[in-house]
Amino acid sequence: MIPNSKQNIVSRPPIVVILGHVDSGKTSILNTIRNLQFTGEKPGGAITQHIGAFEVEKDGKKITFIDTPGHEAFSAMRARGAKVADIAILVIDGVAGVQEQTKEAISHIKKSQIPMIVAINKIDKPEANPEKVKRELAKENVLVESLGGKIPSVEISAKTKKGINDLLELILLVAEMENLKADLSKPAEGVIIESYLDRFRGPTATLLLRDGVLKLGQIIGTSSTFGKIKILENFQGEKIEIAYPSMPVISIGFEDVPGVGEIFKVFETIEEAKSNVKKIEKKEREVLVISPDKKVLNLILKTDVLGSIEPVENVLKEIPQEKAILRILKSEVGDINESDLKLAKSAKAKILGFRVKISPVAKSLAEREKIKILTFDIIYDLVQAVRELMTKILEPEIVRTDLAKLKTLLIFWTEGNRQIVGARVLEGEVRKGTKTEVWRGEEKIGQGKLINLQINKKDVEKAIKGQEVGILYEGDGKIQEGDILVIFTIERKKLGLQNVKTHFTSQQTYKRRVGEDFA
Repeated sequence: MIPNSKQNIVSRPPIVVILGHVDSGKTSILNTIRNLQFTGEKPGGAITQHIGAFEVEKDGKKITFIDTPGHEAFSAMRARGAKVADIAILVIDGVAGVQEQTKEAISHIKKSQIPMIVAINKIDKPEANPEKVKRELAKENVLVESLGGKIPSVEISAKTKKGINDLLELILLVAEMENLKADLSKPAEGVIIESYLDRFRGPTATLLLRDGVLKLGQIIGTSSTFGKIKILENFQGEKIEIAYPSMPVISIGFEDVPGVGEIFKVFETIEEAKSNVKKIEKKEREVLVISPDKKVLNLILKTDVLGSIEPVENVLKEIPQEKAILRILKSEVGDINESDLKLAKSAKAKILGFRVKISPVAKSLAEREKIKILTFDIIYDLVQAVRELMTKILEPEIVRTDLAKLKTLLIFWTEGNRQIVGARVLEGEVRKGTKTEVWRGEEKIGQGKLINLQINKKDVEKAIKGQEVGILYEGDGKIQEGDILVIFTIERKKLGLQNVKTHFTSQQTYKRRVGEDFA
């Protein structure tokens, strides 16, 4: 091929990202599109794993959708998604309208400088008000065409599928106007949009090709790793030998798991690819200066994909740590294994797994050594569990409450560590069963318990200022006439953690399953 010749410049399918509020219906829209069966195409239901992207064909033209996280906790990853896309679909709930996450999504789209299409969802609901949504968007400087602006909009229902075909047609129209091109003569280049460690196949990455042609057996590299493509699969997991621009593919062959958002390139030799790897020194974890009054919870974090580590860590960091320190000793991709258990044992750490499994050897070792392993599919549950673990390690706070003061008038009876004395209540309220201190001048003589309380030789539960009472005292120190008795209570309060100050709007939002988060 002749470099840069016109015959090598071809139109490529648009790469689309869907953004919006967590409850706006992004998952449902993607699932509806994914499961539409177009002419000459296999049903989307054939997909058996989440790879971060998929493609559909409409009227003979392909569209690639980046299945980016929709949950606010994954905003960093979502921002990366917007950067690799050609078109952004801003999904808005036709009932709820513009919300805080909607504004965040608008910001991501504007920063990425890509065309926007507004999709007003849930119009099947009677209370949906698309015109109100458009007016709210105008306040955010998003002016749709029907209000005199330049941003196209479409009303849809993921539930009834109404407007979904209109949305796809609009995507193709915007793509045509953008005149998206790729150069087939260039060495293949693109972006890592998903990566994880497959326990059977090794480092696995989803590549999104932007230029050139990618072939099985080629040598590729990123800024963090390199390798030779041993397996190349399309988004449906079918083995292929060649991939074209805008096509999402699964690649097996990297030496290590590449970072999400990294640029990959094709190289002539392993040496060239290796020299491209930047020698990034591993960031040493901040040395914590821990005061003696603070407890530490050591954690080992394992996640299913590299893109999950950063957001999960960020959410955990938002847990208040005034009284208990949260320290993540290790965070990496992959199932929980024997080495994790060994580290947990030596460091007295708890192991957290996010959408991962526990190897049989690790499970057996955990049972034998009584090491705590917690696995989760829902981020809300993970955070709540960590908060509970932090609460458990806190020493209870001792709270003393002074209730009353009495002056001893008479000593009626003394035997062993018990005494019956007469006294007058100087202040406060005396209660039976409370703790008692004996003071003589400025010196504390002893401490014990107020076993019984009487007024006029009748048992009572309490006495107030001015009343004369008979007291059965049990404790150390001998009470004498004129001594002051201080009555008080001691309460052991378990220190709880304040509510996690995150961007999550509610427990319902927080509890959205990870399958919905990644949409």
